[in-house]
Amino acid sequence: MEDEVDRLVAAWRRERPDLDVEPLEVLSRVSRLARHLDRARRLAFAEHSLEPWEFDVLTALRRAGTPYQLSPGQLLTQTLVTSGTMTNRIDRLTKKGLVERLPDPSDRRGVLVRLTTEGQDRADQALAGLLDQERAILAELSRAQRGELAGLLRQLTAPFDNIPG
Repeated sequence: MEDEVDRLVAAWRRERPDLDVEPLEVLSRVSRLARHLDRARRLAFAEHSLEPWEFDVLTALRRAGTPYQLSPGQLLTQTLVTSGTMTNRIDRLTKKGLVERLPDPSDRRGVLVRLTTEGQDRADQALAGLLDQERAILAELSRAQRGELAGLLRQLTAPFDNIPG
């Protein structure tokens, strides 16, 4: 079965036979898949009136376990945004009733961000919708193929995920 990347690679091999375009065969497919996944994520989240960034913050809190709270600094680490951006996101989620700010009992100047019941429900529902979308994307692969692909992608991404700082 031919795909768009096969056509792109064939065209580059014809036009630039002097270049090794083999990386395109993998990374162009990863890039295209990322765009399809982004669309699927946005659809799954929109069904629950969430933006992707809202899902990211809510699910970081949900994964923290009971009582579903983290400091703003911990949220920064998990979502890879700046302090100012996180403050704005917490403000917006608080106004929507999806999170609440609480004083940090271990730091008089600190706060904790806690998921509300509504926030937990929305995060759980959106995650279920996302997993349905992702299962559909992976439906053409067997369980063994999915495992192999996950391992190969881990091998590619781990060095980026483990860079200090």
